[in-house]
Amino acid sequence: MLTVNYSEVMNLKNAMRGARNPMNSWARSDSGYNEDGEYILGENDLSLAVRLRKAGSDHRKFLRQVFVSVDITAPLYWWKEYDTYKVGTVANSTSTMHKITSAPFEMSQFSCDKMDEETRQVMASVITALESLRQRYLETKEKQYWYDIIQLLPSSYNQMRTCTLSYECLINIYHARKNHKLEEWHTFCEYIRSLPYARELIVCESADPEE
Repeated sequence: MLTVNYSEVMNLKNAMRGARNPMNSWARSDSGYNEDGEYILGENDLSLAVRLRKAGSDHRKFLRQVFVSVDITAPLYWWKEYDTYKVGTVANSTSTMHKITSAPFEMSQFSCDKMDEETRQVMASVITALESLRQRYLETKEKQYWYDIIQLLPSSYNQMRTCTLSYECLINIYHARKNHKLEEWHTFCEYIRSLPYARELIVCESADPEE
């Protein structure tokens, strides 16, 4: 299971202005804000952006300056793979170290959507054990119970992080993960496709996936 919330794309205007710096072609810029406050690329700017995108990473540096901020809730097993992408990303997460005992353990806190019934029953017993340990920790404040929780916690536990990524980073993620066996990656790639100008600047199916 993976969900996204509070998505926002930032700095497209400044990034496009910078894309015109090498040729001093600022006068050809034809983008602007619409009545809803969205920055819309004009025909000239979009054409330039697409050409730079297709020319490769050395030429599309402006995409490193287009930023996305989004809250992602996903299981720890997905975050372990996401953490491969360290360049051009920042994340603040909810803390398992500080807040793991602040709320009762429930099935809804875990990604169990692909489990069969037998496995769900095993999971239910693990959650019962975690809740028992949480109660004992709250009653005694003994660190042993806290360690028991941390080390027993399944990788299906859902964690929320507020992430900032660049469009350049999203190009790498999309083309590396769009056919991944984890459904969470498919969900995230669908989200990427929904971003402004993603079809032209991120997905760009004709582009070399190894870029």
